[in-house]
Amino acid sequence: MSINLTAQVFTFTSNHQGQEIIHKVLMDSDYLIETRYNSDSNVFVGTRGGFYQKKDEGFNVRLEFNSNFAKDSLKRIVLLPRGWKNSSLDKQIHHGKWLMAGRVRPEGEKRRNINGPRKTLKFLLDGHFQWTAFNTESFKFFGSGGGTYSAKNGDYTESIIYFSRDNSKSGAVLPFVYELKGLDWYHKGLNSRGEPMHEIWTKRKN
Repeated sequence: MSINLTAQVFTFTSNHQGQEIIHKVLMDSDYLIETRYNSDSNVFVGTRGGFYQKKDEGFNVRLEFNSNFAKDSLKRIVLLPRGWKNSSLDKQIHHGKWLMAGRVRPEGEKRRNINGPRKTLKFLLDGHFQWTAFNTESFKFFGSGGGTYSAKNGDYTESIIYFSRDNSKSGAVLPFVYELKGLDWYHKGLNSRGEPMHEIWTKRKN
């Protein structure tokens, strides 16, 4: 392999029924997500991800989620880095894996259990982001979306490319304000439906 395959973002393409599909791969030192979407319309096709180990010329991935699980029942996959192109942008301050940890309400913070099987993960890497909601035990998939982002001086902006729940949101730009406190990221603004939100995310440790 002629490219450095550590903690970067990659893309490659495939063809399905005459349509070009973009595959985006976000991977850090131990976690990998592969997402597919239509190259013309950005319509979401599928996503899967989990912890990986390097083996021979590929990556053995123990999946935590698989949006196509109801059809293919896959909990483990092997990915071979063939035709992968580095699509990394500038590294941003929010770089890493984050778990939805709660919300700020008028009466105060309301935290949620981040150690249970029901998780919402946001993976930010080299200017790209993806959030995914899933259950690690039942493998039920609740939704995912992603694109590119920037974060600086308390301002955080997401540019959506794909969104499994509503393909019409592709191209939307969502501005937020943020504050980092220890391992917590406080995230405030309007969601994709225009509703106010004030979320708490925390750095994932395992």
